Order: sequence, then C-alpha cells, then structure tokens
Amino acid sequence: MKSFAFLFLPLVIALGSLQGGEPPVLEIKNKSSFQMANNGRNPFWPIGFKPTAQMLNRRADNAGPDVPLTAFLLTSITLDQGTHFAIINGKTIQEDQEFSLKSGSQNYQIKLKSIEDGRVILVCRDQEIIVPLRRK
Repeated sequence: MKSFAFLFLPLVIALGSLQGGEPPVLEIKNKSSFQMANNGRNPFWPIGFKPTAQMLNRRADNAGPDVPLTAFLLTSITLDQGTHFAIINGKTIQEDQEFSLKSGSQNYQIKLKSIEDGRVILVCRDQEIIVPLRRK
C-alpha cells in the first residue's frame, strides 16, 4: 500500500502541473492603513521607551554649531488656565520667554516657543527642538 502511495503521488502532482493555468488573482476589497497623530506615541516603541529630543527645520544656512540635544532636561510642565510654565534644566520658564544655555564653550539664546502636554518646543537659530517630558 505504501508503494502505491509513492507511485500515485508523483502522478497526481504531474497531472496538476500539466493543467497549468495561472493561479487566480486575489482582489483586495479593503486595504488597511495606519495614520498616527502628530503628538501620539508610536505603538512600535518598547514599553517604557522615552524618545530623545528631536530637531526640526534644520538648514545648512544656520551658522555655528548645533545645540546638543542632551543639553535639555524637562522635568515638569504646568498647564494652568492662562499661563503655562515648564521647568527646563532646573529653571522655571514661561512661554515666549528667552533664556541662555551654556554648553561647553558655546552660549546659546533659546526661546520657549510653546508648552504642550508632555513636551515643549524650543527655538534656537530658526531650529525647532522638541524636548519630551522625562517621566520617572
């Protein structure tokens, strides 16, 4: 009986390939997609992952070295009715307030553009720097 199966199986495979023809084309009815909100958490990040600061609007015409992204430590945000405050590097700063940052031998003039839930946006030399809130 086993020998019959060994002889019959190749014959069935050969006949199937002789019929040829192309496999049927699959028609997609609904194509799935994923769109994440601008300030949403990426669902593919590991649990507990904290993103580092990001620089936006980088251009080659900005003179001088860039601000190091590790120079900012955002520890607290207060979103009150009219005023917003953030504690950056131990200093309490309000929206649209400018402050200086010394990193190595460089001094940077930085403006706090906006305070949002969970992050702040800083501006230095026409570059936007997004600094996330460090949660412990």
